[in-house]
Amino acid sequence: MYPYGTGMPYSSHPSTSEQPKVPFGVGWVSAPVKQIVSHSTPYPLPATQSNQQQQEQQFQQYPNTQHAGGVTSCPYPLTSAPYPGSTLYPINHAQSMPTNQHSQSQFNQHSNATYLAGYTPAMTSAYGYDSSNYHAQQQGRGNVQSFGHDQVQPQGYGHEHGHGYGYSHEHVQQSLNQRLTANKEGTPTLLPAQAFDPVKDAHDLRKAMKGFGTDEDKLIEIICRRNNEQRQEIQRQYKTHFGKDLIEDIKGETSGNFQKLLVGLLRPIVDYYCAELNDAMAGLGTDEEVLIEILCTLSNVEIHTIKNQYLRLFGAHLESELKSETSGNFKRLLISLCAAARDESGRVDPNKAKEDARELLKAGELRVGTDESMFNMILCQRNYQQLKLIFQEYESITGHSLEKAIKKEFSGDIMEGLIAIYKCVTNKAEYFASRLHKSMAGIGTNDKQLIRVIITRCEIDLADIKVAFERLYGKSLKSWIKVSIYVCCTYIYL
Repeated sequence: MYPYGTGMPYSSHPSTSEQPKVPFGVGWVSAPVKQIVSHSTPYPLPATQSNQQQQEQQFQQYPNTQHAGGVTSCPYPLTSAPYPGSTLYPINHAQSMPTNQHSQSQFNQHSNATYLAGYTPAMTSAYGYDSSNYHAQQQGRGNVQSFGHDQVQPQGYGHEHGHGYGYSHEHVQQSLNQRLTANKEGTPTLLPAQAFDPVKDAHDLRKAMKGFGTDEDKLIEIICRRNNEQRQEIQRQYKTHFGKDLIEDIKGETSGNFQKLLVGLLRPIVDYYCAELNDAMAGLGTDEEVLIEILCTLSNVEIHTIKNQYLRLFGAHLESELKSETSGNFKRLLISLCAAARDESGRVDPNKAKEDARELLKAGELRVGTDESMFNMILCQRNYQQLKLIFQEYESITGHSLEKAIKKEFSGDIMEGLIAIYKCVTNKAEYFASRLHKSMAGIGTNDKQLIRVIITRCEIDLADIKVAFERLYGKSLKSWIKVSIYVCCTYIYL
């Protein structure tokens, strides 16, 4: 289960799994490097494994897929699959459908799993979601039909209520947990509160806002010392006990950047990402830096989750919005990232890396003009471990980094997007440190950008970002934070 706000159903029952929880937004966590020697395809499976072993391994990693005599070829939702229909939740129809043996067995093992056609809803207190009742209702929904490789559809749901494809919630979490176990990504500064009592916290918050004045210290103490999952439970208890929405009460009692930070922390994290993307494209002009920061740093599963939730919240397809608000090579870069089809196998091929490095050189520095499509294809499709190898090969050939070549060959938003990918591959902490520095450098402060990075990284790698910030700029991050949100931010990352 995500620490919360991921667009996944929340359960207040303690998890029986011993696997660590993965914060949404962690991006791709690379698995141990698997060097390959066969070159029939760019990233083949090790030749030493038998087909049966491959199939068993694939089924363990992606339990909700259909295995028709071989290994599934696509571990992520098909990028060409349309979005879900207007109906948001599965409907239990009387007619039954034939079931796939593997899918049904997995569904029975996880009776509280909900299979949705291409949709992963963020059902929190804001939507009146009650976890125990919801799971009790879902246990009778029954049959699951597999379509192709990774498409799992609820009984009777496909023909009338949408045509997209999606994962079960347990499947998404299992996939992320496996990646985190393989290679832990980042050091958070905000951890789950011990001896957590959501009912007491809800009453304390109500007391802090009741009557004349507001106890802002109490708001900070509670909201900024709980992780996102715990904050969603507090909101649910607040609404249950007082019949009021916590976010609306916070808006009525606070203002300015302090309000923006508290409201951002209280939102489910997927909803927060969606709101930031929507705000970046709303009205006149577009904040391209927000689009780059979000789409260039997340994993395939996370981008798919955001796309589905964006459609639910704003009634529009994220890809369509990107097409209408951007243009040229930058638009093509964002559409490639939005497709969320990057290879995430973690396998590397040294020969292929040399070939790609030469292709990048021929597409840029060795020709008049630039073949932007080659940069787009390689940087948006290769896995992070392979990209690191490609960058090393490029530097060994040319004597300078690919980042320098990108700055020479590109300009504007497309340059910023490609450099963001480069930095996330080489050192993601330094990338976000530069984002924080840019938000505070010069005249004035980009408070929205500062707040966004603090909120989205505090449960992932903000401690690493602090170290990178001081190494790059010679002063601590704490000393740079402006007074307007100093106290609240301090509680989050100290």
